[in-house]
Amino acid sequence: MARTSTVRRLAELAEDQWGLVTRAQAEKAGVPRSTFDRLAADGSILERVAHGVYHLAGAPLPDHAELRAAWLQLAPAVPAWERTPEQGVVSHRSAAALYGLGHLPADIHEFTLPSRRQTRRADVRIHRRPIAAHEWIELRGLPVTRPSRIAADLLGDHEDPGAVAAVIVDAIRGGRDDPGAFADSLAPLAARFGLRRGDGLALLRWLLEVVDDPDTAQWINETTAHAMRHTGSRSASPSTRSR
Repeated sequence: MARTSTVRRLAELAEDQWGLVTRAQAEKAGVPRSTFDRLAADGSILERVAHGVYHLAGAPLPDHAELRAAWLQLAPAVPAWERTPEQGVVSHRSAAALYGLGHLPADIHEFTLPSRRQTRRADVRIHRRPIAAHEWIELRGLPVTRPSRIAADLLGDHEDPGAVAAVIVDAIRGGRDDPGAFADSLAPLAARFGLRRGDGLALLRWLLEVVDDPDTAQWINETTAHAMRHTGSRSASPSTRSR
């Protein structure tokens, strides 16, 4: 039988990680490798979810357990509550699935990191790109790119425009992100679609027209009004300072 203190340490780690714990975290917490191996044996208290990641018996199995386990593998020794976006943010199709946006299958776990990272898993894809503070949020305990960033990432990776438009529509209608944020994030991709360079509003309009969404005109008007107010406030600031 494992000592009560060992089980308690594992439970404390798993408590804030959806019932999951990594071998590296356990070793860092002082659990001997031999003890961990015994607890991970068939019929004991640890059930293997992925290489080096285990579920503690008795804890509810979380939603998106495989995605969470893959994320823990990115920095296996670091507890979830100590992580930063530099250690991996859920992105692309995986992020859309976590929000419940669009209809793209998410059979590959996708993450974005600012530095190069390799994985041997065929079902994990790592993208190397910086992520600004306003481009991600915490969702269901995981760092996840915002819908406006998801749309830009998907379109940048040559996803079907109609599928990307479905993500955008679901996000705006569900209050997950606003049209202006999409226009801003899509702006760098406008020229790729034959539009004026940097014209994110035109690209947003085209995507919404692809799916023939009935609220297209309303959302474009809102975005245009927001942009005009923003531009107006910036242009007024020099004269205000000169007074």
